[in-house]
Amino acid sequence: MLGQEETLELIKKAQNGDEQAKETLINENSPLIKSVIRWFKDKGVENDDLYQLGCMGFLKAINNFDCSFNVKFSTYVVPMVIGEIKRFMRDDGAVKVSRAIKGLNLKINKFVDAFLMENGRSATISEIASHFKISDQEVVMAMDSAKMPVSLYTPFEDGEEDGLTIIDRLDTEQTDDFVDKFALKQIIDKLEERDKKIIMLRYFYDKTQSEIAKRLGVSQVQVSRLENKILENLRKKLEN
Repeated sequence: MLGQEETLELIKKAQNGDEQAKETLINENSPLIKSVIRWFKDKGVENDDLYQLGCMGFLKAINNFDCSFNVKFSTYVVPMVIGEIKRFMRDDGAVKVSRAIKGLNLKINKFVDAFLMENGRSATISEIASHFKISDQEVVMAMDSAKMPVSLYTPFEDGEEDGLTIIDRLDTEQTDDFVDKFALKQIIDKLEERDKKIIMLRYFYDKTQSEIAKRLGVSQVQVSRLENKILENLRKKLEN
């Protein structure tokens, strides 16, 4: 695994047109790219295509990265890769479900609910088809449309959010949270074993300082001091 200094040196070479440096950086950071694209699995884009998009975002990160900034390259890469995939989904999009099919699916769902309340059983495909005067195949297609991948850039069609897209929500509610968690995980993984154990036990396994102290063979006061020191270091690294 490349160290920070070695990574920065390769980035400088890559920015000056060294193709071998670019290839080395991609190969060394392949696990990072794969970790990011996993978040977009089952969104209507093949995994190989996602990886290629991830690599494109990675190369843009190389070109745009400023080595003079006190920022880890791996942390900078994540939003760049996500942005490249989001742009592809906006421009080329995953499979979009037509408004007519989505509308029919909603009507079918309402009919199915009413039928169940009235008859005490679920409606059959044939009964649904007969009610809407369509074929059994059209019923299945409409009902399956709820499972089809919808583009993240498909706009909401009614209500207060008319005109907004799914990605408008994801940008603030999921994507940023994902990036923050991803960066935090990377930092925690690089902590010393004792410090990592304290953070994992305290915040992931909900252990008290006294319980952690017994496990480590130290006093509760020592654990408290260590915890505060570790958290302060984590904050500084995240801010950078």
